[in-house]
Amino acid sequence: MLSNLAKAGWRFKRPSVIPGFGMTLGFTLAYLTLIVLIPLAGLVWRSASLGWGGMWHVATDPRTLNALKISFGTSFVAALVNVVFGVIVAWVLVRYRFPGRRIIDAIVDLPFALPTAVAGIALTALYSKNGWIGKWLDPLGIKVAFTPIGITIALIFIGLPFVVRTVQPVMEEIRKEVEEAAATLGATRFQTITRVLLPGLTPAILTGFALAFARAVGEYGSVIFIAGNLPYISEIAPLLIVIRLEEFDYTGATAIAAIMLIISFTMLFVINLIQAWSRRRYGYAT
Repeated sequence: MLSNLAKAGWRFKRPSVIPGFGMTLGFTLAYLTLIVLIPLAGLVWRSASLGWGGMWHVATDPRTLNALKISFGTSFVAALVNVVFGVIVAWVLVRYRFPGRRIIDAIVDLPFALPTAVAGIALTALYSKNGWIGKWLDPLGIKVAFTPIGITIALIFIGLPFVVRTVQPVMEEIRKEVEEAAATLGATRFQTITRVLLPGLTPAILTGFALAFARAVGEYGSVIFIAGNLPYISEIAPLLIVIRLEEFDYTGATAIAAIMLIISFTMLFVINLIQAWSRRRYGYAT
């Protein structure tokens, strides 16, 4: 009896296949708590000092509503555009071999390395009324700089790598033989893309969309120059937060930030639900 208990105790204390799990898990939780959870909790706590009435007043303020609409609206449109063209860029880089391919592959990562302020100045110089591209669009009545269109272009610029780098590895795992088999069975090119390729790429595409959208919502440096920062026209929510801080309205700034946090979490939660559904629907559940 005692020997059996001793053996059971020995088995209970036996180290796991992956050693150090307890220490690494503790470090992970402590790190996330210090870097992520405590700042977010402080943000919510500071904004909660306004009370429900004060929060509702800030949330329904016309200037706040317009800034949130511009930020989330342009971010959503930019993420959708990046999904379309990001998948195309990833497809070209994976499926074709051509001179300069490595250079183009490196250029995709340029928004990661380029300071956002530099990107904003460059885009403003290009799309302003006297810019290289803006001077051709102005006679057509198309104004890009200092409008939501310019904000969308800046967000497309900074969000493209997220889609390409998320979809590219998954696309590399899909062999050409799968497409050839579909063509042999009589599938058209459109059917091959929609019924053979896209189901496997859908979770990665949704992940890229979520990353590009989240990056765009919080973008400030590349947008502030090309936006023009006109209230009710091209004023983004991060800029409104900075304005409130400059006015020493710290509670109002944290309230707007908390509202952005709630909206972002809600949208990302919905996207994650769609990802889980797509994995179950197409047989890629883990």
